[in-house]
Amino acid sequence: QVQLVESGGGLVQPGETLRLSCAASGNIFAVDAMAWYRQAAGKQRELVATIATSGATDYADSVKGRFTISRDNAKNTVYLQMNSLRPGDTAVYYCNAKILSRRVPRTWNVYWGQGTQVTVSS
Repeated sequence: QVQLVESGGGLVQPGETLRLSCAASGNIFAVDAMAWYRQAAGKQRELVATIATSGATDYADSVKGRFTISRDNAKNTVYLQMNSLRPGDTAVYYCNAKILSRRVPRTWNVYWGQGTQVTVSS
């Protein structure tokens, strides 16, 4: 069994910072790309940032220059540093990872965390 557990969400004022963490655990053989998505109330889930095993990153235009995605491969953990937060960043943030289980036959599957609420409001 593989699971992703997020932490670090909360209520902040505009301009403040938050750091989200997401740890993958369980019967893991390997972890490929990891990512953060978000879903605001009444809107579709959208991709925020991705990071490859090499460390190569990509960001949605709306967060470029403000958010930084990083990972610790030894801990199977992905982070999202969010600076200069805006009310428009308010959403439930989900982590996502492509993982190869130790179970045989080994197959790559995409797993999701349970989500963590980020609210930016004065």
